[in-house]
Amino acid sequence: MTFRHVVCFRWADDTTDEDVARFTEMLVGLPGVIPELRRYHFGRDAGAAEGNFDYAVAAEFDDRDGWVAYQEHPEHRRCIEYVRPLIRDRVAVQFDV
Repeated sequence: MTFRHVVCFRWADDTTDEDVARFTEMLVGLPGVIPELRRYHFGRDAGAAEGNFDYAVAAEFDDRDGWVAYQEHPEHRRCIEYVRPLIRDRVAVQFDV
């Protein structure tokens, strides 16, 4: 079984392309420092449907403990602190696959 975490953001009106690019750069580095991450995908919405969120992150772990380690990892916490002021809305879900 795999434990999956998905989070989506809507950016605040004053969030810039540079802000999003910096956030993306931060995410790129996480798999190299968080061994519990098995699969990691993220990016801007493709614009295929009206009303979607602006950005999504999908992460997979062996189990819930792996997700907890990711949540608590200092580099992940740094990403959260960076992105928090950039978002207007956030939604997340975790589930077993």
